[in-house]
Amino acid sequence: MDYVNHRVVGEAARASSTYTNFATPLNAILVAITLYTTYKLYKPQPPATLPREPPAVVFKTFTPRTLLPYNGTNGMPVYLAVRGRVFDVTAGRNFYGPGGPYENFAGRDASRGLACHSFDEDMLTKDLDGPLDKLDGLDAEAMDSLKGWEERFDSKYLVVGRLVAEGEK
Repeated sequence: MDYVNHRVVGEAARASSTYTNFATPLNAILVAITLYTTYKLYKPQPPATLPREPPAVVFKTFTPRTLLPYNGTNGMPVYLAVRGRVFDVTAGRNFYGPGGPYENFAGRDASRGLACHSFDEDMLTKDLDGPLDKLDGLDAEAMDSLKGWEERFDSKYLVVGRLVAEGEK
């Protein structure tokens, strides 16, 4: 019986030394992972920031000459006019700005070109100091098309001004 008692005492001593020795590489890794996870969960978060408001747009009166610089080059916004209303289409810079398919309308009165579905230069006003295009000679279909374009711009973009002929202000 001595042998059994001696053996039980030996096994108990060996088991207690195994349980008290926590300094194993696996335990160190587990402790590190636990500490890192706890840190990530409870570290203070920076306060949420609100998006910046776009700068206020002042409603202005434009002439064809004063509208021309608003073509998206040199950091300028992109404006275009449709039937006397000037729209800020900067949000659609990929379409109306430099390199876009409608870039020739930027900074110009786009009414006739949009009505006729034409990107030709002859659709744009040549004389910047002359009278505005009265859209004479457009048929009902072209006027309906222009009205559709105007409604699209009205629903997507801000009106930032009106277009008048030089000297009308």
